Amino acid sequence: MILRHRPYTLRLRHAFGIASNTRTSTPATLVEFEHDGVTGYGEAAMPPYLGETQAGAAAFLDRIAALLGDFPDPFRREEILPAVDALAPGNSAAKAAFDIALHDWIGRRLGLPLHRFFGLDPRRAPATSFTIGIDAPAVVRAKTREAAPYRLIKVKLGRDDSADRAMIEAIRSVSNVPITVDANQGWADRERALRMIEWLAGRNVLFVEQPVPKEQLEAAAWLRQRSPLPLIADESVQRLVDVPKLRGVYDGINIKLMKCTGLREAHRMIVVARSLGLKVMLGCMTETSCAISAAAQLSPLVDWADLDGALLIANDCFEGMTVVEGRITLPDRPGIGVVPRAV
Repeated sequence: MILRHRPYTLRLRHAFGIASNTRTSTPATLVEFEHDGVTGYGEAAMPPYLGETQAGAAAFLDRIAALLGDFPDPFRREEILPAVDALAPGNSAAKAAFDIALHDWIGRRLGLPLHRFFGLDPRRAPATSFTIGIDAPAVVRAKTREAAPYRLIKVKLGRDDSADRAMIEAIRSVSNVPITVDANQGWADRERALRMIEWLAGRNVLFVEQPVPKEQLEAAAWLRQRSPLPLIADESVQRLVDVPKLRGVYDGINIKLMKCTGLREAHRMIVVARSLGLKVMLGCMTETSCAISAAAQLSPLVDWADLDGALLIANDCFEGMTVVEGRITLPDRPGIGVVPRAV
């Protein structure tokens, strides 16, 4: 088994602002897993808040490469992936890159798209939202017009109330498309958060993601009891172990491959969330079509998808999942369904 990796910097089409920062690029690492003449592709996307770096990902992937000598059969994923996870805590994006590449290899080796490997109907894939970061109202209006082909807009909020309201009003001045809001932990005071959510409820907003800081589960539960809109956990849920404690605190969870170490754990999180009565959203970082197409393979299982990360970058080096009339359309190709391309 051969594991290759190289750093890659994702260039954003527009500056991307959230409650805590604004950036114009995202560091990533591209991975190839080769065995028996078949190559699977994976990706680690590492926005600053994850705390991972390209150098750290490279070092961890080298440790995975050394570990693979203990496993002559790549199909033994239920042994390989737990062993990879046990190498060291953290490193979730690097672990996800290998997990994606391994699953892609399995699908390619079997000649099956991964949605068939998981027993899913691609026709049940939902629409995806298109994300608009924090910006000046004139820029927000321009970005909203660009998002005209999409059925759902996701907007980043979480700064001061007047700026947040100006963002929504700018969108509403040019579009009536339903909105989902991501406050990125920006409303630290629960009373303030409730006032904002009540205001949003009259503006065709479907739900609010992570309104309060991730550790404030008591405040989130208080808010959920009073909120006119569903609340979705993002930063409050990283991995499978976090899901049960969010029952009664949030209405749903946002699962991202880069947070949870990849497809194997994401699938398990969906199953557990459903058993607890939680709604499920599939999200992403800014990523190439490699990681986006991997997550999209699980999209027939979820309520909502925010898988627009590849649409936000200018140098996507893969062809994969596409969006047709706002809806996720899975490629009829084996594995995660991607094809490398020159950029």
